Amino acid sequence: MPKENPVEEPSVSVSAAEQASDWKSELLSFVKTIVFLIVIVIIFRASILEPYKIPSGSMIPTLRIGDQILVSKLSFGIRLPFIDDIIWRYSSPKRGDIVVFTRPDDPTTSVNESKDNIIKRVIGLPGDTIEVRRRTVYINGKALEEDYARWDHGGPPSGNFGPEKIPADHVIVLGDNRDQSKDSRFWNNPFLPMERLKGRALFVYWSWDDLSRIGHWIQ
Repeated sequence: MPKENPVEEPSVSVSAAEQASDWKSELLSFVKTIVFLIVIVIIFRASILEPYKIPSGSMIPTLRIGDQILVSKLSFGIRLPFIDDIIWRYSSPKRGDIVVFTRPDDPTTSVNESKDNIIKRVIGLPGDTIEVRRRTVYINGKALEEDYARWDHGGPPSGNFGPEKIPADHVIVLGDNRDQSKDSRFWNNPFLPMERLKGRALFVYWSWDDLSRIGHWIQ
């Protein structure tokens, strides 16, 4: 039989225009992926978990200056990104919770602090009558046991407070380092609206001061 000649495959040449089009398509796909990931991170941070760095010693010994912590934004309700108001509140803080919040502007201060993140411990709940005398906090006339509290100077009279009854939907917050904390006792309006709570502190995810604190759950 006569030998058949092999069929030659047509050669494929890619023009410079096609190569440029493919490059632009890949670049656009990459940019879309990056934008998508950024949006996811923003939503996650605004609505689920937010990192927070401890700026002062007001929560010593529980939290140290420079501790970097994660705050659960879902502890008390659901927020939309860039919106401060809770759109659905399903829980309220408990006594002893360490919370991050912003407080209304205080006319007794020279600057507007209403956007500053603050971290303190919830001590007084709605309906409680709270009083602070020297080294003791009284809730409804009964001394509160606080193994987390630190009183460097024995509770000076300037830190005395109350008795005051806490209105509905408000709390009283104090720093654990009681003699070094500008908290509810010193505000023009001591009652913090619960709608200002951003979340509850969960754990230390990094600490330059002591690496053994990494992963430490906050109580």
